Amino acid sequence: MLRSRATVALFAVSALSFVAMAVAPTGAIAAQRFANIPYAAWTDDEPQYRLYPGDELDVVIPSAPELNKTVTVQPDGRIMLPLVSPQMAAGRSAPELQQELSQAYATQLLRPDVTVVVRAQPLKVFVGGEVGKPGVYDMPGDMDALRAIVEAGGFQDTAKRSQVVIIRRGRDGRPMMRTVNLDRPLRHGDQADLVPLRRFDIVYVPKTGLAEIGVVMTQLRNALPVSFSYAIGGLTPF
Repeated sequence: MLRSRATVALFAVSALSFVAMAVAPTGAIAAQRFANIPYAAWTDDEPQYRLYPGDELDVVIPSAPELNKTVTVQPDGRIMLPLVSPQMAAGRSAPELQQELSQAYATQLLRPDVTVVVRAQPLKVFVGGEVGKPGVYDMPGDMDALRAIVEAGGFQDTAKRSQVVIIRRGRDGRPMMRTVNLDRPLRHGDQADLVPLRRFDIVYVPKTGLAEIGVVMTQLRNALPVSFSYAIGGLTPF
């Protein structure tokens, strides 16, 4: 339970970071605070999967099967394995981690080749703004933005359905942002660009135009299982 709560906390902190960088608040003061924070152009390219706290891995060493182990990436990003010190896994791809583990075992084994297999993980996304139940959700199988909103209790009457914000981590780690119109398919039955979601995407439904940053901050803070403060450029939104 503690590990699960810590993983949700880490994800929500990442979500907060993305929203703060990518959703521009209204007002002269807010514009001055966030005008120089860049975000990447949107692309649908599928980046190489990067490991995250909570991921389960099968670590296989063919030359020493007694060392094979299933491990979980800890909240600090590391994994624990026999004969070697804790190894940083978060932020690495599986091939990168394989190479680092092989190097770590080189002093212990004659044939230190290591294989890392990532077990299937739930599609965890954050849904916030003008929805019934903002929060972090585990989505089964394929999921799009509209279905995620339905899972989060649906649109509120004050929702700006024509300007739903999707925020995603890009290939270089920078956040990407786009908006999608989910109003026409609901009102007129038109075919919609529903945006298939990826793990750790953020779906935000604003009131009018793009959301007020303070509202986003409050909802993300309330979604956390632990309290924290977060500062951007020396400024603390809450």
